[in-house]
Amino acid sequence: MVKPKSGPALRVGFILANRFTLSAFASFIDVLRLSADEGDNSRPILCSWNVIAPDMKPIRASCGLLVHPDESLVAPDSFDYIVVVGGLIGHIERLDTRYVAYLKSAVSKGVPLIGLCTGSFILHRAGLMNGYRCCVSWFHRTDFLEQFDGLEPVSDRIFVVDRDRISCSGGTSAVHVAAYLVERHIGLPQARKSLHILMVDDAFDANKAQPYLPVSLMAKDNLVQRALLIMQQETESLRGIKPLCEHLGVGRRTLEKKFRADLGKSPAEALIHIRIEEAKRLLSETQASITDVAIRVGFFDASHFNKAFQKHAAQTATAFRKSVR
Repeated sequence: MVKPKSGPALRVGFILANRFTLSAFASFIDVLRLSADEGDNSRPILCSWNVIAPDMKPIRASCGLLVHPDESLVAPDSFDYIVVVGGLIGHIERLDTRYVAYLKSAVSKGVPLIGLCTGSFILHRAGLMNGYRCCVSWFHRTDFLEQFDGLEPVSDRIFVVDRDRISCSGGTSAVHVAAYLVERHIGLPQARKSLHILMVDDAFDANKAQPYLPVSLMAKDNLVQRALLIMQQETESLRGIKPLCEHLGVGRRTLEKKFRADLGKSPAEALIHIRIEEAKRLLSETQASITDVAIRVGFFDASHFNKAFQKHAAQTATAFRKSVR
């Protein structure tokens, strides 16, 4: 039962870590502002939001943009929730100690905490997630296990509600956490309204699985998933498996073993698979020449590309392009 109070029914304070994730922060706030007023006038009537900090110095997002705080670290119980927005793994360890003291004060006053994106890492490091289930992105699962030995995160759901702690995997899951709060404190119509304006079909509950690689290789092992994601993102520039192993910090034999057990393929075979899939997309959706397609998916020349394409697709790249058109 939400205690009655004057003013907005939902009041949220934001703590932004250095190099925080702007998209998750902005998505969360957009749901609040669209739920807070009629239309999209954005007046903080039904809910309010403030960025709080020990001082008024701007805070830099991971994309480089600066966000200025609205006010200092006001009494934590002036908020219904305090949201900690994480960001780059290498920067969140240096959260200002004044923030940590403030979060502990919030807990002592019964204010629920939310870890957005890698904000769950920050809460755990501050000792504020002990005994709670914690949601992290599957992409950061290994990072979590390395930093918090013996703790098993939830990495198959978009967010987790565990009593007075909420944690989410980041990205667009921030939209659904915000909608969950709006529905709980203001009402389902306001939550749906904000989502529809944002062109989101409907709110997902905490049991919704995290999405990942939009390719036909559906891995279960976290390390294999991370490797596939890197392959997909760096299709053109990735030169073999050695630099991939260096990036992941594992030996080649370990990666080979995990790929065989999970996918029945070697990392090299998986890389070719992803390159051919991307080549099919380019051949179908663009006017790029065969040579350009070959280079864009990481082959050194058209001859090598054509041999690999024919082996995997049972037809030449030229024949494939004609067939899809």
